[in-house]
Amino acid sequence: MTVPAGPAGRRATPTVDVGGVAIGSEHPVVVQSMTNTDTADAKGTAQQVAELWRAGSELVRITVNTLEAAQAVPEIRNRLDRMACSVPLVGDFHYNGHTLLQQVPECADVLAKYRINPGNVGFGRKRDEQFATIIELAIRHDKPVRIGVNWGSLDQELLARLMDENAALPKPGDAAMVMREALIRSAVDSAAQAEELGLPHDRIILSCKVSDVQDLIAVYRALAERCDYPLHLGLTEAGMGSKGIVSSTAAMAVLLQEGIGDTIRVSLTPEPGQSRTDEVTVAQQMLQTMGMRAFTPMVTACPGCGRTTSTFFQSLAMDVQNYVRDRMPEWKRRYEGVESLSLAVMGCVVNGPGESRHADIGISLPGTGEAPTAPVFIDGEKKATLRGESLTTDFLDMIEDYVAGRYPNRLPRD
Repeated sequence: MTVPAGPAGRRATPTVDVGGVAIGSEHPVVVQSMTNTDTADAKGTAQQVAELWRAGSELVRITVNTLEAAQAVPEIRNRLDRMACSVPLVGDFHYNGHTLLQQVPECADVLAKYRINPGNVGFGRKRDEQFATIIELAIRHDKPVRIGVNWGSLDQELLARLMDENAALPKPGDAAMVMREALIRSAVDSAAQAEELGLPHDRIILSCKVSDVQDLIAVYRALAERCDYPLHLGLTEAGMGSKGIVSSTAAMAVLLQEGIGDTIRVSLTPEPGQSRTDEVTVAQQMLQTMGMRAFTPMVTACPGCGRTTSTFFQSLAMDVQNYVRDRMPEWKRRYEGVESLSLAVMGCVVNGPGESRHADIGISLPGTGEAPTAPVFIDGEKKATLRGESLTTDFLDMIEDYVAGRYPNRLPRD
């Protein structure tokens, strides 16, 4: 009897090209992020975009909310190009996007994608006219569009109409159910309108973001059944610290496991002084721990127990993690496939040898009262036993040798 593991097959979608990054079911799930700088500050915004890109963000969204911000976008792109940072920029528009894109055609040209919210484009007839203007500009500049509907800025006319229709039913549903339906209808109807205006089917991405985990899962399951556009996943406001990480992972992991989702963003609220890049790291770790992407070698370490009263194994795990992080830029440049490397640092004899055998290279340290030796396992077999003060250095040297010996070298040998 077999026990299958792994995510379901991806929901079939067309491929949308966003500045050279392919989004859709035939391609890996893409990690996105967003700046929190004043976009009018071209230098500061370019610096943060570059930081997010270096952390692994494959698309970066910037706010374009004023004329000064729109005018700064070409300079931001130029600064990034001078830094050899090729990450595509996504313009985030609310309320006045139709005006800004016309006023600053250079902005419209250098952005790789426009993100618009149907609930914030305008109202009544103006909404239709202003939405049409943005779509026509996207067509003129050959740009894809993400139609992103948010819980907090729903199209109020659509919501009111659906509420009235629900109230007239023999057994009306609750208000939350109607709001979920309004989210989906707003996205799907807006996409249909965009296509009627001439935007190709394969230039559209949809999102329907909310802040509640169960609502997000329900909305995207329904949205996935009603269209085949690529979908961008994320909570509108995940929160700070562990709450934001847990909420984002709990919601998106369920959908990704079901094959739903083509791009993701973890909308963490940074703590004061905290790097904005944490949201990229969390998104990458989510995809990697689910076996959907490989970004950087993973270090498995036991949590410790009464058998591991010494902190040496914790220090070694930290040293290994730091060493891998520091070496990764050079390893990725030189060694093909090194992102899939797995390592284990275990603290005692109970699970240590077994877990170490499962990793590409692992070490099982002695626990309290155990013999002061540490067997090293490579590709499932015991290859060496380390001991003494040089144990950490010796193990790091073995990791370096393993990487050089296993992964093909992209660069010509000296």
